[in-house]
Amino acid sequence: MVGLGACPLAVSGLEVAYPGCPPLLSDVGFRLSKGEIFGLLGPSGCGKTTLLRHLVGLERPRTGRIEFFGQDLWAADGALLDGHRRRFGVMFQGGALFGDLSLLENVALPLTEFTDLRPGAIMAAAQLKLGLVGLSGYEHYLPASLSGGMRKRAAIARALALEPGLLFLDEPSAGLDPVTSAGLDGLIVTLARNLSLSFVIVTHELDSVMAIMDRAILLDKRRGGIVASGSPMFLALESPSAEAAAFFRRGQRGGPGA
Repeated sequence: MVGLGACPLAVSGLEVAYPGCPPLLSDVGFRLSKGEIFGLLGPSGCGKTTLLRHLVGLERPRTGRIEFFGQDLWAADGALLDGHRRRFGVMFQGGALFGDLSLLENVALPLTEFTDLRPGAIMAAAQLKLGLVGLSGYEHYLPASLSGGMRKRAAIARALALEPGLLFLDEPSAGLDPVTSAGLDGLIVTLARNLSLSFVIVTHELDSVMAIMDRAILLDKRRGGIVASGSPMFLALESPSAEAAAFFRRGQRGGPGA
């Protein structure tokens, strides 16, 4: 039985590499607290999204441990591994909604696939999740008829369908205007605080980093791992890491941040 107070995510000694290639990232380690908003930062090509793919079980790390709520992800296989994966939700860049399904049907899909709930209960639960992200009244809309920000919110609702304790978001604000991006940031904070959800977020949007993240790690391709960690304010103003200073300076000049 997984304890209620177990750490949502604990990563230790992780080495990320593809077959026949030198490690992209080595000795990656960090722990999340319940309700924490945590960032994976770094310039383009540093391995942020690759690390995310390993964390959510799409790629197996060469070495190291990834534990969700005290359970080692890769110590299991088959149905047990699938059970571990259902303890977290994922929103990929772009949302990845099914275009021929309504928002309600998109959110209901994980419940249909992985639970024994009756159809009426499934639709009620899906409607509740859409309400949590501010999309009540849009249940029967197709994704193509909605704005990018609304599609991102619907993707978060689907990631919430199985009541996870942890959400992974890949570039949630990508392609959004500043007002819509700020609204999405507010939603993330509300979910984290009201539902005690933990978040791991890959982003290059420094406004979002400074506004909502409790802590972050900064990855660097040349160094092949974590070069700085701490609160966004510490990383931007106090970290001794030259890479952290350069990363946040580039963002302030309007240059590429990821």
